[in-house]
Amino acid sequence: MKLLLILLTSLFSQANTYYAEGNYAEAAAQYEQILASSPDDMPSDYAVVYYNLGNAYFKQGELARSIVAYERALRLQPSLKDAKHNLQFAQSHIVDNIEDTQSFFLSNWLKAVRDALSERTWIIVSISLFLLTLVGFFFFAFSHTIWLRKTAFYASVIALLISIVAFANAASLHQRDTARAEAIITQGIVNAKASPDRSGTDLFTIHEGTKVEIVETIGEWCCIEVGNNIGWMPLAHLERI
Repeated sequence: MKLLLILLTSLFSQANTYYAEGNYAEAAAQYEQILASSPDDMPSDYAVVYYNLGNAYFKQGELARSIVAYERALRLQPSLKDAKHNLQFAQSHIVDNIEDTQSFFLSNWLKAVRDALSERTWIIVSISLFLLTLVGFFFFAFSHTIWLRKTAFYASVIALLISIVAFANAASLHQRDTARAEAIITQGIVNAKASPDRSGTDLFTIHEGTKVEIVETIGEWCCIEVGNNIGWMPLAHLERI
């Protein structure tokens, strides 16, 4: 394990050197090698590797792959401000500007709150507040001071409610990351069809870098949803986040 860590550190240093020299293709290859050698359950430290990989791809004009890398970096470390900024900058180059007019603002806000922290952080918050709840109920049950009993009771209830919300957010993120339903279009122009067949009727056109949600897969085809549009396209034309 120690030898692997030394090797990955060496690769990361070499990749950064390639990037500084303007050799973005070699830098990207090194970052990819680091990620391929990493454990399946990546710690948040690997967010920086994905962030650097996204920069290397963007420098090469590979818009879709850079967006995928930034998205993965933020899933590991949602607080990585540089990744947020670069993702927004990369997304500004996307041709499509598809809005979901049926989406309720409250659901978007709740999703933004959920995505503000990682799954692991939400679990830590949930467990910590649950323990605080137990402490509060202990004081409520055994304290002889009225004001302390009231304070402990209300604090316990609030802590318990937030703990439940935190656990729900962690569960939602786990489901999202397990399903891997969100994906990025990797082809320049893709025509979404009415059926999983190349002879199907074209419904709408989407471009490289656009984020879609995979609803269903049949063989080499997938049904995707973007905004208020639903259609079929080949799986080879997108990459899951």
